[in-house]
Amino acid sequence: MEHKELGATGVKLPEVGLGTWQYRGSVEPLKKGIALGASFIDTAEMYGTEPVVGEAIREERDRVFLATKVSGNHLRYDEVLKAAEQSLKRLGVDRIDLYQIHWPDPGVPIRETVRAMETLVDSGKVRFIGVSNFYLANLKEAQACMAKYKIVSNQVKYSLLNRGIEEDMLPYCQANQITVIAYSPLARGELASRPLLKHRDAFNILQNIAHQTGKTPAQVALNWCLSRPNVVVIPKSDKVERVAENCHASGWKLSREQIEALNRAFG
Repeated sequence: MEHKELGATGVKLPEVGLGTWQYRGSVEPLKKGIALGASFIDTAEMYGTEPVVGEAIREERDRVFLATKVSGNHLRYDEVLKAAEQSLKRLGVDRIDLYQIHWPDPGVPIRETVRAMETLVDSGKVRFIGVSNFYLANLKEAQACMAKYKIVSNQVKYSLLNRGIEEDMLPYCQANQITVIAYSPLARGELASRPLLKHRDAFNILQNIAHQTGKTPAQVALNWCLSRPNVVVIPKSDKVERVAENCHASGWKLSREQIEALNRAFG
C-alpha cells in the first residue's frame, strides 16, 4: 500500500482507505482492509457505522487512522463538543485522528464551528481538523476563521464520472497542501460493474486498460483517482473480496497514455 501525506502534517495516510457510508457489513471486511494496509477508516455520526468501526479497530487502534464527522445539523459550539464526545463513546476510543465538518450550515457562523473544532484539538480529543462537501468559497472562509490550526482535508465526491472538483477545488487543494479525500470513487459501484448506457463507450476504454494492466475496471478507476497529487480514496464495500480488490488498486501506476485516454473518455 502506497501512502500520501495528510495536508502538511507529516502524517502519512494509506492512499486507499475504507469508507463506511451505507455500510452494512460486519467487522470482517474492515479487518481485511486493515490487514492489507488500508488502515485509514472514515465514518460519521450520521452514518450509524461508528459502533462497527469501533469494534473492528478495538485490537488495532494504534495501527488505524480514524476519521469521523460532526453532522452539519450540529455546528453550534456546544453541539460540536457534545457530538465529538458521543462519537468517541460509540467508537470506543479516546481520540479522533481527523474530525470533519460533514457539510456547512449557512445558518451557523463557520467561525463558531471551527472554534469548537480547535477546542477539541487543544483538549487532545482530536488530532486534525477537516471538512467535507465544502465548496471552495466555504473552504476558504473556514480556513480564514481558524485561529491556531489548519484545515488539512476536504472530503468530496470524485471519480471518473464525477470530475467537478477539477475546475477549482482540486487545483486549490494541491496548491495549498490540503488533502482531497475522494468518496464514491467508483461512482457507487457503476465503475466496477455494468455501466449506464450513456457511459458504455467510455467503459469499454476502461475495460481495455484493465486488460492491458491485468487489473479490474474498479482498480483502474481507483488508480486513476490516485494519479492525482493530494488525492486519496475511500471506497466502501461490505464484502471481504471486494475490499481486497480495492486495496490492490495501490502499489502500481497507470501509464501517462492510459491516464490521458481515461481523461478523454470520461471528459
